[in-house]
Amino acid sequence: MFKVISKIEQAYDLNVVMYFENQIKICEHISDVNKKLIEKLIAKKEFTAKKGEVLKVEFLEGEYLISMLFLGMGKEEEFSDNVYREVIFENLSKEKGSVLISSENAKLSNYKILAEIVGNINYNFDDFKTKKENEVEKSIEVHLFFIEQIEDINESIILANSTDIARKLVDLPANIINPESLSKRSIELGKEYGFEVEVIDEKGAEELGMNLLLAVGRASITKSKLIIMRYMGNSSSEEIIGLVGKGLTYDTGGLCTKSPDSMFDMKTDMAGAASVIGAMCAISKNKLKKNVIAVIPACENAIDGNAYRPGDIIKSMNGKSVEIINTDAEGRLVLADAITYIVRNEKVTEIIDLATLTGAIMVALGTITTGVFSTCDERYSCLEKASSEHGEKVWRMPLFDEYEELLKSTVADVKHTGGRMGGSITAAKFLQGFTEGLPWIHMDIAGTSYDSGVKWNKKGATGVGVKSLYTYIKNR
Repeated sequence: MFKVISKIEQAYDLNVVMYFENQIKICEHISDVNKKLIEKLIAKKEFTAKKGEVLKVEFLEGEYLISMLFLGMGKEEEFSDNVYREVIFENLSKEKGSVLISSENAKLSNYKILAEIVGNINYNFDDFKTKKENEVEKSIEVHLFFIEQIEDINESIILANSTDIARKLVDLPANIINPESLSKRSIELGKEYGFEVEVIDEKGAEELGMNLLLAVGRASITKSKLIIMRYMGNSSSEEIIGLVGKGLTYDTGGLCTKSPDSMFDMKTDMAGAASVIGAMCAISKNKLKKNVIAVIPACENAIDGNAYRPGDIIKSMNGKSVEIINTDAEGRLVLADAITYIVRNEKVTEIIDLATLTGAIMVALGTITTGVFSTCDERYSCLEKASSEHGEKVWRMPLFDEYEELLKSTVADVKHTGGRMGGSITAAKFLQGFTEGLPWIHMDIAGTSYDSGVKWNKKGATGVGVKSLYTYIKNR
């Protein structure tokens, strides 16, 4: 829980005061005796408020035992939002109970980032742990003392909550989240947050000619779904932003089976879908004056006698024949049909897709940075700015025409993989072939969606993309 207050009306388990280096000033409301105590402790510990430096003191102020944590943010000229995130997360994640945060410097009272970080700290995926009563993990309740006028804090809290929705969907195992249950959860969230949801079953997908989606999912006992979410917040605009999220609720690799180690975390292969769902929750709840339609091709890539095979040639929804090279490159297939659907049937004017698409992007960029491909400079710049506001690093990757040569097939219109070299680029080029010339952004979140190593996220799902998508759409 996070709240901004302008008047202190309760006692707190911990009082956190933030300072820039060599800018320490003790609160004037502390008694002279305790001021001297704090000054002596600061001198003895040589506390200067370097980045991440802490000094914890306790003293009696009247009848109250005050626990105070002085927290250093380093040199003001070297300060950044990500320094703020890192230091706050590292120190508050060790605390429980009620915490009051304050600073005399407005730069250190960023309520938007505090709402984000408190959300990160309080998110826990422990649904399946059996706990005794005294083992139940308590959350942290944070109040920011800030007397200046602020914008609506609810926007930031809704954005944090929506990111947690995405995290939970990714963290839940595949025996809980499958195409059917993901569809039902989307319907529930639509009712709760205020967007329309339609689910197309396999028969409907067959009538639409979505043969790539059906091929990937046909070996699974749980049938494939196409989940459509619509939020029309601006009836006077003809612009419709289209979001597409890869919804592979589990990926065995198909007949090109993954190794056991690679298969363990494949519940996370629907992280693109989860981020799109989270973004739709935030967009709708905050009532953005935008039109947004999202599509999720939801299926499992399983193995049985009915599984699709390397060498198969399958006709896509847009009419192209696709030669299957590797059944473990299934994500681009389901996205191709979903992109065709959202372009032709929902009449969107631009497309953003999110997908845990390639291991190659992790080889290129590691787990800290999302690889982004785009056909529009202006829209990429807008996304880059939106992502930077939330500490989500992105890097633009090339879409040179030469890479398309690697996708040429001798027996079909196109083959769906181009070999190991430039694997994330050829995957993007394959998707580009289904965008029908619309402005398009592809975000490969294979590295950043889970256990990313970002210093202000816990282990597990990150919800990457929810905040960036929301802010991109808000600013369009």
